[in-house]
Parts: sequence; structure tokens; C-alpha cells
Amino acid sequence: MKMYRNIILSVALYGCETWYLTLKEGCRLRLFDNRVLRRLFGSKRDEVTGEWRKPHNEEFTDLYSSPNICRVIKSRRMRWAGHVECMWDSSVVYRVLVEKSEGKSPLGRPWSRGEDNIMMDLQEARCESMD
Repeated sequence: MKMYRNIILSVALYGCETWYLTLKEGCRLRLFDNRVLRRLFGSKRDEVTGEWRKPHNEEFTDLYSSPNICRVIKSRRMRWAGHVECMWDSSVVYRVLVEKSEGKSPLGRPWSRGEDNIMMDLQEARCESMD
């Protein structure tokens, strides 16, 4: 488990502070996480029938008490936004997070800013009154 936390998750979540996750990408990350955990824990013997079977996804929460990989990404993104907020307004990183992108916007849904994604993460964490 130490190898999983220190090596696999570190490589898989490198730079996740700047990712803007869609539902499809979130599902793929959870699938990856469950697949790796299934390989680490291996098969499990069923107590009733005595047969070997693959553990269910819900059983991983009992075996490995780690938050959902998407929640880890959101918490890291909020922590990174706190660091960026302390930077000067003229900082490039601050401007990328807060300002709107330049250029002609495509038809349909408007581009999302980094600030919009941080606000959605805060609302999910029930910190709606925070500015």
C-alpha cells in the first residue's frame, strides 16, 4: 500500500491541481484506481461458497480507507488555489486562474475558467460562503 500511495498515485496525479475534470475523465480515473487496487489485493475467498472471486468496488473502501480519487484531485486543486490566491495579482499563474481566456469563443457552452472550477469544488465541499 505504501508503494501504491507513494509511487502509483504520485505519478497518476502529477499536476492534477490544474486539471479540469469532466464526468468521463472522473469515471476513467475511478476505473484506473479500482483496477490497480484489485490487482494489489488479489482475489478473495467467499466465506459462504468457499470459491475465489474478485473483490467488489465497495469492498475496497473497507480494505483501503482512502478517499475517492476525484475527491483527492479536488482537494489538491483547492489547496493549490489557496497558494495562488496569496500570489501577486501580476503573477502569471494568478492571471491564468482568474482571468477569462482571450479570443473568439466557440458556439455552445462557454469556456470555463479555473476560478469557476474552484468555486464548483467549494460548493461541493459545502463552503459556499467562502469568497
